[in-house]
Amino acid sequence: MNTNAIEISVGTSRDIQGISYLQEQNLAANNGTLSAALPESVIAEMMAEMPVIVARSGDKVLGFLMTSTLTKNADMPIIKAMLASYSGSENAFLYGPICVSSEARNQGLAKQMFAALRPRVAGKEGVLFIRNDNVASLKAHVNMGMSVVAEFEFSGKSYSVFSFIG
Repeated sequence: MNTNAIEISVGTSRDIQGISYLQEQNLAANNGTLSAALPESVIAEMMAEMPVIVARSGDKVLGFLMTSTLTKNADMPIIKAMLASYSGSENAFLYGPICVSSEARNQGLAKQMFAALRPRVAGKEGVLFIRNDNVASLKAHVNMGMSVVAEFEFSGKSYSVFSFIG
């Protein structure tokens, strides 16, 4: 796949179905690495509050990077567990999930989506978690300049909490 044909931009309502499909394909239950799938209505609400960055080729969503306020998904058990270990600064927001389709991996899309996000969250602290057995994601986020600030356990799995300033 040629990355020249891939557009990175803030997602819109036309991307919601593609985001939903991609997250379903990458759930842990389907041998992926995403811990949970968000309903399309929640994705739409997140888009209204914070930038959701999308990588697409034509109408096909190849990747997404979601963000939300700290309170948006704070009722999800895994988010509660993360926030109990590290709640972030006064202006913190939740970064993630981030996902790239299997056909578009190893082309730098995660890094490109992160670069597109940074100016939109300038001066704010992004807080995220990654399951510790997801070595590729751990390495990618360290390479993007993020730091581990805490760890937590959830449903028998170990997670690292990362932080960065936009």
